[in-house]
Amino acid sequence: MKNFSKKYDRKREEMVRSQIEARGIRDPLVLSAFRAVPRHLFVSEALREQAYGDYPLPIGEQQTISQPYIVAEMTQALELGQSDRVLEVGTGSGYQAAILAQIVYRVYTVERRRTLYMQTRHLFDKLNYHNIVTKYADGTKGWQEESPFDAIVVTAGAPEMPEMLINQLAEGGRLVAPVGNQHTQELIKIYRDKGGIRQTNLGGCRFVKLVGEHGWKEQ
Repeated sequence: MKNFSKKYDRKREEMVRSQIEARGIRDPLVLSAFRAVPRHLFVSEALREQAYGDYPLPIGEQQTISQPYIVAEMTQALELGQSDRVLEVGTGSGYQAAILAQIVYRVYTVERRRTLYMQTRHLFDKLNYHNIVTKYADGTKGWQEESPFDAIVVTAGAPEMPEMLINQLAEGGRLVAPVGNQHTQELIKIYRDKGGIRQTNLGGCRFVKLVGEHGWKEQ
């Protein structure tokens, strides 16, 4: 078992160096989180050997665990602090939430697919991520009772920036979300301050579609 652990440790370190640091991710909190989280435990046993590859992988329910670099880019763009409270829309595999949990005070994550919700809830308990709070619901509505949030990350492609999520940002809050059509999106960052909303385009990306009342409709 120890040899398996060392093997994955080496794969994880190589992932951080060649895929994340090499592409310009510099935030030490982000790099430390990627070195700590065992990505291979967030995919099926059959895919563990591929877990640290430079690509997304299927996790069932027509969903994927994102390419490591895109998770790192989105996490760095959130400009996280250790006292932050963060909302994640779309728990998926749970990997993004685990990365966030290594950095911030508390993570609130919402998943609309019950199978994934149950799987990740069990995994977070198993890995002792006690600062992750999960919810089975439509994430496009956010989590009004726990708002406002210091940061919000949306892990699926929205047809437009969900207004309801922007309204749940604290002053000084940051929101990162893929926005576009059902095939390709642009990664958009919103910053909310006293003067209103500032928006930055971080470049092209490709995510599964965000389904919900304030996203794409179920087909």
